[in-house]
Amino acid sequence: MIRTLQRAYPEARLTWIIGRLEARLMSLLPDVEFITVDKRAGLRGLRALRAQLADRHFDVLLHMQLALRASLVASCVRAQVKLGFDRPRARELQWLFTDARIAPRSREHVLDSFFGFTAALGIEGRVLDWSLPLPDDARAYAAQLIPDAAPTLLVSPCSSHALRNWQAARYAAVADHAATRHGMRVILCGGPSALERDMGADIVAAAHVPIVNQIGRDTLPQMLALIGAATALVSPDSGPAHMATMVGTPVIGLYAATNPARSGPYLSRQWCVDAYAEAAQRFRGKPVGALPWTEKIEEPGVMDLISVEAVCERLDALLAAGKTGQRLLASAP
Repeated sequence: MIRTLQRAYPEARLTWIIGRLEARLMSLLPDVEFITVDKRAGLRGLRALRAQLADRHFDVLLHMQLALRASLVASCVRAQVKLGFDRPRARELQWLFTDARIAPRSREHVLDSFFGFTAALGIEGRVLDWSLPLPDDARAYAAQLIPDAAPTLLVSPCSSHALRNWQAARYAAVADHAATRHGMRVILCGGPSALERDMGADIVAAAHVPIVNQIGRDTLPQMLALIGAATALVSPDSGPAHMATMVGTPVIGLYAATNPARSGPYLSRQWCVDAYAEAAQRFRGKPVGALPWTEKIEEPGVMDLISVEAVCERLDALLAAGKTGQRLLASAP
């Protein structure tokens, strides 16, 4: 969306208020001012932000997040127009913090909903370009782990929501299939949390093939470079699934707790394993169309609806598509 704004209004000055963790990666984006917020600082962080912005006035605030915490951040910004979602989508009282609305839409991908903001500014068309200028150390990190053209399967096994995660033994079975059937090297990636480290250790222990475990051993730019060098990524609904879209790497997404039509990797939905409809029937007793669009089915056992065979079939199909089918279109007019 920012690239779309920059193309339409090349003289505009853009400021992004962003969390500290996310800024470690997104601050690589050129021609944007970043103001970081410590999400854990509570009222102290809001007071600091308000003081930082005391002498600033913006033409437009694009209030694109629905959490109440984001609305409290938006309240610290002085702007001529505060643009938010239409009333039906303005959950968590977002509508109280805005004075203008984007056009109403329903049941669309999250990224498509963001483009409602550019449309409200009179901008036609979209720039689908997520490229970032990666630092040399990030590229060197990826080159060390993937030094040649041998196919590489990257596995990012954890979401920030534990009930969206698959079983370690099933990830290990997919790693075995990738290595024995396709001769792929298998690398694990992820953050430094205890949950992710434990998951990585369990996958390595259950696998019958060598696995390189890099969980908790990289920076976000390094992880992005590694994802970009891989042949494919296996991941549940998580940040790395969308990082892969940024660098054109196809994602075999594992979706049962959440709906890939709403939040799946934008250019890889054909490769996702989608058990959301089955989960809706089993855990909610309803078809998908009868559930709220934002419904999450984060129930114990929901991810067990995804079989090893289904994931291996998607990997086989992806590799059978050949090189032209493997890399994604990362930019478009």
